[in-house]
Amino acid sequence: MITVLLQMAAIIVCGVLWRWLRPGGMDLQAMRRALTDLVYYLLLPALVLQVLWRSPLGVDAVQVAILAAVGVIAGMLLMWMVCRMCRMPRAAAGALLLATMFPNATYLGLPVLEATLGPWASRVAIQYDLFACTPLLFTLGIVIAHHYGGQGRGGPMWLFVLRIPPLWAALLAVVLNLGDVPSPVVVDGVLRILASGVVPLMLFSLGLSLTWQRARWRQLPSVIPVIVIQLVLVPLIVLGLAGVMGIKGGLLSAVVLEAAMPSMVLGIVICERYGLDNGLYATAVTATTVVSLLSLPLWIGILHRVGGI
Repeated sequence: MITVLLQMAAIIVCGVLWRWLRPGGMDLQAMRRALTDLVYYLLLPALVLQVLWRSPLGVDAVQVAILAAVGVIAGMLLMWMVCRMCRMPRAAAGALLLATMFPNATYLGLPVLEATLGPWASRVAIQYDLFACTPLLFTLGIVIAHHYGGQGRGGPMWLFVLRIPPLWAALLAVVLNLGDVPSPVVVDGVLRILASGVVPLMLFSLGLSLTWQRARWRQLPSVIPVIVIQLVLVPLIVLGLAGVMGIKGGLLSAVVLEAAMPSMVLGIVICERYGLDNGLYATAVTATTVVSLLSLPLWIGILHRVGGI
């Protein structure tokens, strides 16, 4: 597993180095936007369709969604208490709440689960994100962002939800799956080729997104609660609840590792849209991502001990 994490870290570092060296002189924002748009609008929907079309959809999928929702709510409540005790400014509190609530379930969670547990676990990452985290992000998350920032613009957020290709791909895959529609060989082959580009481009884009300005690291003490809650407490809560629900084996490991992922990158866009402290959020993303390279192997060791792996 250490070898796998090192391989993924190497791809992330390639993105970081590209950010520093800028070979070819291409604008980094334009490059990152092009890569993320390619993944978001084409490659990730292809992966979602390929995986969910053929995956069993039953009690397991419902359990994954419940555990993901509990993880999000637990992170919110714990961070809300910290913000109240520390009397943080509203813009900072809103950013830290979002950073703690929503893990990087797909962009980092999917490659970690697939490499650690096998190709079957990619469905858990997709279900964890699209069946719970994404709906909560664009409902509860937007309510929080508006409450603490209040500078939303660009029309109703539900219109934006309608423009989420992976979510539509998931809905289509569920319909095809439940309808027992066979996947044609040609279609399956095309989806597999497109899906193969998701993981490396996700990790490379993540490296491009990490910020390392010295001024940002002055905010590090403010994101320590995010690190503790996101990478330690929320996975513990999910592990305990999964045990109560009788979940064992690989599925237990998959949901706990998903809960232990660092903060999602997409929250930076929401912070900018609603006037939250996006610099603080970016610091939280970078810090939790770096620390997760150490905490994830520890969680894998714990899961070995409890029989999850």
